[in-house]
Amino acid sequence: MAGPAAATGSLAQRFGVPPGCQRVPVAAGSWGEWLRGLPLRPAGTLARLYDGRPKDNQAVVAAVVNIDPGTKDLQQCADAVMRLRAEYLFSVNPNKIHFHLTTGYDAWFSDYLSGTTFRVQGVQVCPTPKPAEGPSHAALGRYLRPVFGYAGTLSLSREVAPVPLADAQPGDVLVHGGRPGHAVLVADVALNPRTGQRYLLLLQSYMPAQHIHVLRNVDQPALGAWFAVPSPPTPQFDTPEWTFASTELGRFD
Repeated sequence: MAGPAAATGSLAQRFGVPPGCQRVPVAAGSWGEWLRGLPLRPAGTLARLYDGRPKDNQAVVAAVVNIDPGTKDLQQCADAVMRLRAEYLFSVNPNKIHFHLTTGYDAWFSDYLSGTTFRVQGVQVCPTPKPAEGPSHAALGRYLRPVFGYAGTLSLSREVAPVPLADAQPGDVLVHGGRPGHAVLVADVALNPRTGQRYLLLLQSYMPAQHIHVLRNVDQPALGAWFAVPSPPTPQFDTPEWTFASTELGRFD
């Protein structure tokens, strides 16, 4: 797993807000600010699968994030959210990186570094010793690969606290936990101060594992990559490759 590559333009630089809008405030050094700075590959870059083949549905791709998808079919939808969250935490405080597996086992990066990983026997997850190592990006990749294998949308849905869609902030997650399930990350939020209309910029990976990409609003092309939050609220929120319940937005602590 490689780290974020050199920027060819950030997410915030590439995607201006809808007319009459402004980006919602985020704190300096926050998860939301970090997401706005995500590097993007050049305009027109195809989203590709982990094995190099192009994603079938390129119509939903507005831009490709300049972060590798890995070489195995692991970094799918929920895993992409965890990858980005881990990359952010690695940049500010690696000791805060942890994710629950679907079984409930809490896998901490700090434990991995100090010499404990896990192995799976049937339905049991067992702590397993390993050599201790320093907090490198390579170590983060080795930690994440088995986490991707044994965590998913169901465990991610338990990692986040519910928030109303009308209060969405950068870094929130739309997640339907299940088999099948899906997860889409809210990368940015814009607000029209006159009307109160809120717009979301969305990121996803999908199945098979593929480049993380900014979603294009195929139903409302005039909005480009922005998605209007329904007002008044509706029971569901449509994204190009998944329809979520409006109650399925969550926020990391």
